[in-house]
Amino acid sequence: MRLEGKTAIVTGGASGFGRGIVHRFAEEGAQVVISDLNEEGANIVADEVRSIGAKAVTVRCDVSVNDDVKRMVGVAVDSFGKLDIMVNNAGMPQRNQPALDVDEDTFDQLFAVNCKSLYLAAIHAVPVFRDNGGGAMINTTSTAALRPRPGLTWYNGAKGGATTLTKAMAVEFASDNIRVNAIAPVAGDTPMLAEFLGGAVTNEMYAKFVSTVPIGRLSTPSDIANAALFLASDEASFLTGVCLEVDGGRCI
Repeated sequence: MRLEGKTAIVTGGASGFGRGIVHRFAEEGAQVVISDLNEEGANIVADEVRSIGAKAVTVRCDVSVNDDVKRMVGVAVDSFGKLDIMVNNAGMPQRNQPALDVDEDTFDQLFAVNCKSLYLAAIHAVPVFRDNGGGAMINTTSTAALRPRPGLTWYNGAKGGATTLTKAMAVEFASDNIRVNAIAPVAGDTPMLAEFLGGAVTNEMYAKFVSTVPIGRLSTPSDIANAALFLASDEASFLTGVCLEVDGGRCI
């Protein structure tokens, strides 16, 4: 198994892409810390992976709050003795709307959840990685960072910041044998989709969006989980600073 004996934290692990990543990592032998604001959902996912013999614990965490992230990393070390993989998957969408209609509090939260969270993850996870002799960090960004479109201006910028932070951290921490990569998914059938489409998903809007993806469908949690598995595995030991587009060709 490709992650045998490794410990991973997956933020936003209670649903969507995060749930898919948790399942895939568990199938490949990882011990998983499932982090989410949704404690009930995280516990359900933990029970799902325990049913296949994997080890999992949960922790309630707001990834934009320093003390929460510190506690989350502590749970990983206390539960499994180490941390090998940090998946910063939790994110906040922006409702599709004119840029000037977004209020300041929403703007601040977009950058706190989508950018500041990476800073906090680095502050608390990197020292543990260093003690272990290395590690892998994977950040879920977005095709919105690479091919911005109107209606999601501040989300585009927040995910663009996350993409640049990924590359900067990759260079900064390479000498510590810490790899930092990103995945840029196209939208999927997750709880965030309605926000990206303006608050509701109609058949017409869904079909219109799918028509912009050359392969002809949206992403699935399995698509993102398989990409995360590769980047977390030893097979990607020479990859750092990569932003892997998992988008069915949308960014071409």
